[in-house]
Amino acid sequence: MEQEKGIVKLITLAQFKEDVSPSEIEDLVKGYANLVNLVPSLKGFTWGTNTSIDNGMNREYTHVFELIFEDSKGVKEYIANPDHIAFGNIFLSKVKQFLAIDYIPTKVLP
Repeated sequence: MEQEKGIVKLITLAQFKEDVSPSEIEDLVKGYANLVNLVPSLKGFTWGTNTSIDNGMNREYTHVFELIFEDSKGVKEYIANPDHIAFGNIFLSKVKQFLAIDYIPTKVLP
């Protein structure tokens, strides 16, 4: 197994509060995606909704967000960035629960 050099991914799982409308969620996703334009260390962003089989293992998370950074220093810069902090305050006020974790991807070589 080999870790990718420098690359760090940050995964966030979220469940929005029941009173958050689909249009509000759409605006939040657009705001999250726009951080790529505002935070220089943020190199990529993808997102999606939970398509898991309802087996009780997804803990009711409905959305996943993946951010890509060149290195751990980039994650630290992202966390301290004022645009991220401002967006994060809005985002967190709309979620019932969330989980965030960053990691260095490891490729499994044949």
